[in-house]
Amino acid sequence: MATITTTDGTHIFYKDWGSKDAQPIIFSHGWPLSADVWDAQMVFFANQGFRTIAHDRRSHGRSDQVWHNNTMDQYGDDLAELIEQLDLHDVILVGHSTGGGEVTRYVGRHGTGRVAKIALIGAVPPLMLKTEANPDGLPLDVFDGIRKGTNANRSQFFKDLTIPFYGYNREGAVISEGIREEFWRQGMMGGLKGQLDSIRAFSESDFHQDLKAFDKPTLVLHGDDDQIVPIGASALSTVKIVKHAVLKVYEGGDHGLTQTHQDRFNADLLDFINA
Repeated sequence: MATITTTDGTHIFYKDWGSKDAQPIIFSHGWPLSADVWDAQMVFFANQGFRTIAHDRRSHGRSDQVWHNNTMDQYGDDLAELIEQLDLHDVILVGHSTGGGEVTRYVGRHGTGRVAKIALIGAVPPLMLKTEANPDGLPLDVFDGIRKGTNANRSQFFKDLTIPFYGYNREGAVISEGIREEFWRQGMMGGLKGQLDSIRAFSESDFHQDLKAFDKPTLVLHGDDDQIVPIGASALSTVKIVKHAVLKVYEGGDHGLTQTHQDRFNADLLDFINA
């Protein structure tokens, strides 16, 4: 397995497909998944002539399960170390959900010197938690419920979570048991402690200042029926901060649209990259 070792000694697993001389695209996954969720995109874009890279966030997938440092700052720093150790330039960053937070925090802490474009997909910025200053966010008890379900019986919780995640509770939805089983498999590969810490990281991290550092072409893509990361407190707020961002909304789109709308998403992302 290919890994890098971060400055705090954590081994981060990554996949690296396509030509090493091609422009790189880095895909950052959502909670509680792994790099495997991006396999279809990695194959598609590698076949389009790009170098495609995806890593397992610390305490997720095949990366080390660590007790400390499961924070958004560290996720951003891990991404920076991956980019620097592979000596990547002109990178296209693509982050889904928590991965969108990771990408955003990377830009806030490390700048865009190695970055060409950014795509935030169903992403958590600028802030998921409801506060006086962020009334469209979700109340803390929602995230307490996620913590409780994950801690008490994460196997069952992950299975149940696939229903709203992919919009399978909507009229006319075609349920894929394969997608549900794959979500469960990837989730169960991760470490419980890190996954619990990550809930705080994705829900309580404030990305307003990070988004102000965006100075590269940016795509903000979101489903308007996202039941996990509601569009109002996320994408619609992000594009008010990143003034040059391109907003693309999938009507009726769910949170897992990179899989449920795979061909459409791949085409839209390719159009953005090539624009």
